[in-house]
Amino acid sequence: MFKKSLLAATVSVIGCLNAQADSFSERVDTAFQYIIEDDEPGCSVGVIESGEWIFQAAYGLASLELQVPMTTQNVHNLASVSKQFTAMAVHLLADEGKIDLNEDIRTYLPALKDYGEPVTINAMLGHVSGMANYSDYEYWISQPGGDALELTSVVGGSFRFYDGDYLSISDLYGYLQDVPLRYSPNEQFHYSNITYFLFSMLVEEVTGQTLADYAHQNIFQPLGMSDTVFLDSPSPVVDNRATGYDKVRERYVRLDTNQHWVGDSNLYTSIDDMLTWDRHFYDPQLGTDPESLIEGFNQPNSSIRDNDSLYANGQFVTERFEQPVYSHDGWHAGSKTYYERYPESEFSIVILCNDASRDPAAFARFISQYYFDPEL
Repeated sequence: MFKKSLLAATVSVIGCLNAQADSFSERVDTAFQYIIEDDEPGCSVGVIESGEWIFQAAYGLASLELQVPMTTQNVHNLASVSKQFTAMAVHLLADEGKIDLNEDIRTYLPALKDYGEPVTINAMLGHVSGMANYSDYEYWISQPGGDALELTSVVGGSFRFYDGDYLSISDLYGYLQDVPLRYSPNEQFHYSNITYFLFSMLVEEVTGQTLADYAHQNIFQPLGMSDTVFLDSPSPVVDNRATGYDKVRERYVRLDTNQHWVGDSNLYTSIDDMLTWDRHFYDPQLGTDPESLIEGFNQPNSSIRDNDSLYANGQFVTERFEQPVYSHDGWHAGSKTYYERYPESEFSIVILCNDASRDPAAFARFISQYYFDPEL
């Protein structure tokens, strides 16, 4: 099967194909029909303007084994796009007076090791806490005394955080309590999935509820997001769930995961529920003062940049088309996802794919180009 994976070549061909297209929707549809074959894993795609769909479609298959076509009702693992929902839960705790965002995390999670200096919740939200990422595993076990932190897979060899080795949530939390900082706090941007997992423990410590239950009660149910859930148990049954895949040596392989902890990932949702989530940025409903809460949520957590981007509570903030854009991508267990929002134009793009070899952020770039520069 011919794989059309080079973005530059794809956009060039699409430009030619779109020469006869009369509308934005036709151009987007033409692009995805060219990129995704009917017998491949695919994507659910939505484009939002002023709180309404201006384009919504699905391409490829939700299940290769069952030959089930992808639809706009399929539920996908948001992967790291989950982080903004976790961040909203943390902001709601602050709104309720249960935590202080500028307080040391050890005030609420005293089981964490003494880092020698305060690590604030706000710094953790903005990835400037100095905390390690799972990918730093080789580094921290190489440090003096780090051999005590070395994990072994149940099938032998080194534990692989990203490849499906099993740890229960309680085991992971117990393990991470002893992991040292990677850097001093508030000195540099260092992306950390660990911090967002720790927020699930923070929610549980101060509310007595799991993040899944707290988010359902305080975010998803109030907003009417009926397809959305944090999956924090092994092997759950999820209606309309898209199976995750990756392409290895020109063949698709199914990807599953034993990693059912939440906070950094493992929020499942549909593009219809993402429309609801997008609307709440313009008509906020959550918290005691929704307008104030969403304004604070959209403020960067620090002035420390990751290349040209700031970070605001699970959202990278940069500028494109002479206006701010908030975005995040995700990649986990065969899901590849992307959500970006242009608040000044009330324009957003949601792309949820069940194929880890896709590049939904690149897809979003040509969609936004079509929208803001239709003469392309």
